[in-house]
Amino acid sequence: MQEKRQFGHRARLALSPAQIRLMDDQAHAARTMWNCLHDWWTMLPKEKRSLAAADAAIRQARKEIDWLGVLPAQAAQAVLKTYLQSWKNCWDGRADAPNFKARFRAVMSVDIPQGRDLQIKRVHRRWGVVNIPKVGRVRFRWTKDLPVGKHANADNRITGARLVKDAIGWHIAFRVTTLEPVPAPHAGAEVGIDAGVNLPLALSDGNHQDHGRAPKLPNGKADRDKWLNPDEKAKLLRLERRAAHRKSFRKPKEKTSRRLRHTYDQIKQLRARATRRAADWQHQTTTALARTYGVIVVEDLHITNMVKSAKGTIEEPGKNVAQKSGLNRSISQEAWGRTVTMLTYKTARQGGTLHKVPAPGTSQRCSACGFTTPGSREDQATFVCKNPDCGWSGNADHNAGRNVLHLYRMGHALIPAAGRAVVRRPRGVKPATAR
Repeated sequence: MQEKRQFGHRARLALSPAQIRLMDDQAHAARTMWNCLHDWWTMLPKEKRSLAAADAAIRQARKEIDWLGVLPAQAAQAVLKTYLQSWKNCWDGRADAPNFKARFRAVMSVDIPQGRDLQIKRVHRRWGVVNIPKVGRVRFRWTKDLPVGKHANADNRITGARLVKDAIGWHIAFRVTTLEPVPAPHAGAEVGIDAGVNLPLALSDGNHQDHGRAPKLPNGKADRDKWLNPDEKAKLLRLERRAAHRKSFRKPKEKTSRRLRHTYDQIKQLRARATRRAADWQHQTTTALARTYGVIVVEDLHITNMVKSAKGTIEEPGKNVAQKSGLNRSISQEAWGRTVTMLTYKTARQGGTLHKVPAPGTSQRCSACGFTTPGSREDQATFVCKNPDCGWSGNADHNAGRNVLHLYRMGHALIPAAGRAVVRRPRGVKPATAR
């Protein structure tokens, strides 16, 4: 028995300076197209809004504005499709209403919706070439076998791609559809996982997963650059001081100088390097867990509520604001939500299952006797049961991992297992909080 699967693969492009300028122009044109479409859509009466009218407006804009013509016609249609889908997500309660895209805050991207336009070919064991509309043939790093050439058919093929620019440069993200055999049920053991700050992933069987990066500095403050080595941290500090010095000479509403923009770009590159290292560790760790265990149980964490600020209001100011800010930064760096997402689809590919259990009480309850006794959690890393009949002691995260697995075995897994049910709002009702 076989099933259809869809996944993405991202590869780095090797572009010439002229090709970089062409792709930058396309990305700016796509962003401007979105903003013009949003302005046109919101000003038009509701009874006149339609897909045909929006399509005609886009075609007219590409004819009248020359520099919008650098954007391929298929990419312009993809902007329209994405914009309409964003409104459907808003009406169904899955997202906020679409808004304008700022020049410096929006992600630069261009869609290539037609897979046949790519014309991918492997020319070397480390390199492949892809055809980008209105740019030409471009090399990219070949790090994964793709269904191209004689290996491509109706069931295994590349359906499209998206060009994305980050601090490192331009990348291409392929959308791949394959037909693979349904994996047999995984015969591995059951394990409970507790996500923490001092210990990233604490497993109930003691096989803890640690990336070896100290979450705190000797002075007790959170280390926001723990994925950089000492030389890179020193370089980052120099660049931040240089940027602050150059920014002090800029007058209000004055355009940012080229030197300051160059310094900002260097800072972004170091930040992106740290992010890639963190994501690489997560990928390797989650892959190993999915191959080892048949049933993985995690907590159902509401991370958005966990990282809220503690500063309070003017009438009721918060307490320990700096400490809470450091904890929020550490939680965000660990990216627990991304870890659960990776485990969800990787366990499914290996024939395993992932379940979620309620999170309240897993850190305070003793995994040996089952009692919750005040004062058992002495500090962030140690758990000592205060029950006179028990007295169990050990790592606090390990204790929580055992509790997570016990909740699953007692039948407290949430339904659906892959995540919480989506609460839908009535059409036209604005969400209470912005994303």
